Amino acid sequence: MKPSSRWTPFILLAPAITIFVFVVLVPMIGTIELSFTRWTGTNTMRFIGFDNYTRAFQDSVYRLTYKNTIIYILATLVLEVAVGFALAGLVSAKGKRTAWYRITFFIPVMLPMVVIAVLWSFVYAYDAGLLNSALEAVGLESLTRVWLGDPNTALLAICFVSGWIYAGFYMAIFYAALRRIPSSILEAAALDGANERQIFFRVKVPMVRNMTEVAILLCITGGFQTFDLFYVMTNGGPDHATEILTTYIVSVVFRDHDVGYGAAMSVIMTIVVLAIGVAYAKLRRKDVTGVEY
Repeated sequence: MKPSSRWTPFILLAPAITIFVFVVLVPMIGTIELSFTRWTGTNTMRFIGFDNYTRAFQDSVYRLTYKNTIIYILATLVLEVAVGFALAGLVSAKGKRTAWYRITFFIPVMLPMVVIAVLWSFVYAYDAGLLNSALEAVGLESLTRVWLGDPNTALLAICFVSGWIYAGFYMAIFYAALRRIPSSILEAAALDGANERQIFFRVKVPMVRNMTEVAILLCITGGFQTFDLFYVMTNGGPDHATEILTTYIVSVVFRDHDVGYGAAMSVIMTIVVLAIGVAYAKLRRKDVTGVEY
């Protein structure tokens, strides 16, 4: 049905555009303007040009946050996406009676992140933590340690918690994708002599490739956005071993009251995420032969 007036589409789009302008565009422009200033939030704002950006590239802690973020993303690609895919494959192979398994694996996603972070902090506690107690019970006292206080294990410990949370989320995504595969294709593969393993890797995995690419992009962008889990469990410690972009920016802005510098780091992070998104979208537009279509 055609609109009764040529202004009708603009009238219908006006609320969404207004919300986008005031919620996204205006704060973005304000952040860019702040990035060229020195301001504590209370004193007089002073324009300093690109000094904040120069300072960011020279800041060793800020560079370290990118390293930690990349390690976190790589770990979660395995612990969240790959494990979620494996769980989806196991659940889908069991037929229709899978509701209990799906609910069980998805429960961590529904819990508040702060609650999960506090509970796992007790699990990793040195004196009475469940992990160290279990190691001692089986005679592996030499492996006990302050998991969140050791720079060598703190980041990996948080990565494991993140995987425990979001593996169920990706399981739900992949389970829905696997259920959409026509049963006739699976039956044809079985008639050709393929076993369950061959059907999964040679039929199901290629047919959910698009969903896999979306899940990987979600995991990468989510890695740059994560905050509460790191903030509650370690707050960037020990010795910045778990310091990521978001926790460092919040620390600079609200603890050091350096709003301009925090805005500059936020702008750089936004450019990096946008560049990754554009590059990933460009790669997705290529087929398996490497030719764009």
